Amino acid sequence: MNLQAKRMKELFGYAATLTKEQGPVVMAGRAAGFFKRRFLGKRARYLPSSKALAAQRAADTSGFPVISILTPLYNTPKPFLEQFLDSVQNQTSPRWQLCLVDASDEAHPEVGQLVQARAAKDPRIVYQKIENGGIAANTNAAARLATGEYLALADHDDMLAPHAIYCMGKALAHTEADFAYSDEALFRKTPAGAHVAHFKPDYAPEYLMSVNYICHLAVFRRSLFEAVGRERPECDGAQDHDLFLRLIDEMQRTDPKAKPLHLAQVLYYWRVHAASTSGGTGAKPYVLAAARKAVADHLAATGRQGRVEDGLFPGTCHVVWDLPDPAPLVSILIPNKDHTDDLEKCLHSLYAKTFYENFEVIIIENNSTDPATTAYYKTLPQRYDRCRVVGFNGSFNFSRINNFGRKFAQGKFLLLLNNDIEVIRGDWLTQMVAEASQPGVGACGAMLYYPDDTIQHAGIITGLGGYAGHSHKYHKRGGSGYMFRLATVQDFSAVTAACLLVRTAVFDAVGGMDEAFTVAFNDVDFCLRVRDAGWRIVWTPYAELYHHESKSRGSDEEDPAKKARFAKEQARLYEVHGRDNILRDPYYNPCLSLDYEDFRESGDLRRLKNPD
Repeated sequence: MNLQAKRMKELFGYAATLTKEQGPVVMAGRAAGFFKRRFLGKRARYLPSSKALAAQRAADTSGFPVISILTPLYNTPKPFLEQFLDSVQNQTSPRWQLCLVDASDEAHPEVGQLVQARAAKDPRIVYQKIENGGIAANTNAAARLATGEYLALADHDDMLAPHAIYCMGKALAHTEADFAYSDEALFRKTPAGAHVAHFKPDYAPEYLMSVNYICHLAVFRRSLFEAVGRERPECDGAQDHDLFLRLIDEMQRTDPKAKPLHLAQVLYYWRVHAASTSGGTGAKPYVLAAARKAVADHLAATGRQGRVEDGLFPGTCHVVWDLPDPAPLVSILIPNKDHTDDLEKCLHSLYAKTFYENFEVIIIENNSTDPATTAYYKTLPQRYDRCRVVGFNGSFNFSRINNFGRKFAQGKFLLLLNNDIEVIRGDWLTQMVAEASQPGVGACGAMLYYPDDTIQHAGIITGLGGYAGHSHKYHKRGGSGYMFRLATVQDFSAVTAACLLVRTAVFDAVGGMDEAFTVAFNDVDFCLRVRDAGWRIVWTPYAELYHHESKSRGSDEEDPAKKARFAKEQARLYEVHGRDNILRDPYYNPCLSLDYEDFRESGDLRRLKNPD
């Protein structure tokens, strides 16, 4: 079955499930939204309805905090500046102050003239002419004009969505959050023609160290901004990334569980032009060095040991963590039933290519029937050091088999590994151990490819297809993915047990794998329980392996008994974790599709039409 046919089959299967569970009316609405977005254009699709905007203008916002918008000006083209000022003055909530500092040269007096004319009619606009000290120093100068309880950062050539201050003000009033951020969209001429949005996850600390995914619109308490010493000129080019890391560090200094609030609304429009970082970091090469410094200083401030390197794509970073000394023992658990060719390929690549040396291998024999398998097992201790076979008696149950194997493991870490995995990069296990050894991290997953170099696994997103799916599945190897999510170490709710490294103490603390999940969703359930216990799950693109998927047990699509078992395990996933919890993955934006695994926008974007 080719890829297009497979995706169509998956889509129609999901449509049938949705119709059965929620009825034909819901299904018709989703289909209409899909075809509208697909074939009828995209103009203004990120804006709330006119009715919702009118309701905001009529609402009582007196209890909302005042948000002071900090915007340095520098030779701003008049059309851009007019659009920016209009976007602020047309806000549905009046609870804003606009702090403008003008470092334009003598050849651009029209910048100050335009702003001062607006300020004369609107006292919420505050203007000051300054000497140009760079973006961070100029932003700090704007902050000195601010009187609002909260501050927001906005560039002089961008635009705010009309409901930005309303949505932020309402959220901050209700939650009293210290720091909040929203989604954003890119545009060239007007927001009505915005051509792509950045739909972000909720707070994801590993992802934020890799790339400044927060960007716009960011709003934070003025007192918090002052407490961290404002923006740092030495990080010009990545001054906002640096600021966000320091704001969060300060929040967590008094409350380790504190985190920014994410509003899944497009509240900011980021203009794309030749001199803008929205058009790519190649326009401003110094951004790369500044980003590395920001992350390195964050590591130093938090006492974490590692070095910061350029990431796989410009604008991204990679933290190469120092390994614990001594390197901890990793117990690799590999279930196997016959298929000695697969197992031999796995073991040979493991021993021949892996740089990390302190590991043991436990083959969990599961009712093999081929006499050649027994003969093969007898050769393993002589051929592969620290490799042994333990016998499991009972019908196939992936969870029970791994729980059984754990009893024989001596390592500080357990690596659950399928017998049809083949190592690509020699540092794969080094990378995984380093990530899983970080404070707060309970487990780590890897990048897995099909043999044709398309992606099989780059993290699991709950809710895809109604239950769970793999990020960027079938994407070609070597791409950056959506918002660099294929190319950066980041946070996920789950990773596949085909290659899953977990602290042994964490595995034991959550009771191992749930044996009611015999084949499907055992890894999803396990990771969710690890997450619920307060540990984070990370995934790294720097651990690369091939996965010859389904060779061990064949396809479940045609066998009636297997289909029934799969449906039972789907139902259990909802029963244990709750349907709403499964469908709302914090590391996946609710405006993205649950029908596909490629991060495309939802067909209806209904959450954007009514922000309330």
